[in-house]
Amino acid sequence: MSDSGLYNTPAKLEAIHRDIKRLMERSNQEYLNLMMTNIRKDFLASLTAYIDGDIEKGLENGMVNPCPMRDTCKSIFTDFLEDNSKNIRHGNISNEVITGKRDELSKIRKKASFDDCDICFKEVDSLFEKQLKLIGSLQIYNSNDEIKTEISAINEEEIVKSVLEPLSNKLRLQILKSMASETHSFSALSELTGLRGGNLLFHIQKLMESDLIIQRHERGDYMITKKGFNLISLLSDFQQCLED
Repeated sequence: MSDSGLYNTPAKLEAIHRDIKRLMERSNQEYLNLMMTNIRKDFLASLTAYIDGDIEKGLENGMVNPCPMRDTCKSIFTDFLEDNSKNIRHGNISNEVITGKRDELSKIRKKASFDDCDICFKEVDSLFEKQLKLIGSLQIYNSNDEIKTEISAINEEEIVKSVLEPLSNKLRLQILKSMASETHSFSALSELTGLRGGNLLFHIQKLMESDLIIQRHERGDYMITKKGFNLISLLSDFQQCLED
């Protein structure tokens, strides 16, 4: 064997090792994907079985009784809700499908002919909304891979240290909020929070250590940083999502 062949052997072995490692990673990932797909199918099957039982129980207990149309309406309502349950089981939960189901329920409602029909439709509406909430949750897990990759890249230690820990205290959040539109002196923050001396300084330092606020100069006013402002804006958007 030539000297060049001997010299290249470690590099060739390393390349073979990398190829084997990639093959194993791909095989493991394919196995993991298959396993997760099967788990999801089992989960949805169990979930929809529970939903179907909830439909039967809800309609039985929530519909008007006695009523000459009770059995007929119950059959119609059951078909409507169980069809929605099948959509969940098969992953067919697009906005178009949901809109179509709403229109379908609206058409069924127009055929109502008794004064007490509102009672039964109230129960159907309640069951349908429960299904829609479930669909909303499932759509999160079915969101695109790019978003999932971004979420998986979150650095837990960094987020806890620089975001969650400094804002886990109500007073620190209050301080950050107050600085979103104006700067504050130490005495102004003391008046705002009701804290004095070292107690207030402790919270200010927590926010400064996380680069959420800065002090203009020694003994100067405190002001929010771009990072702090972006964070408080995200929290504002998050609260709006909760209210929606």
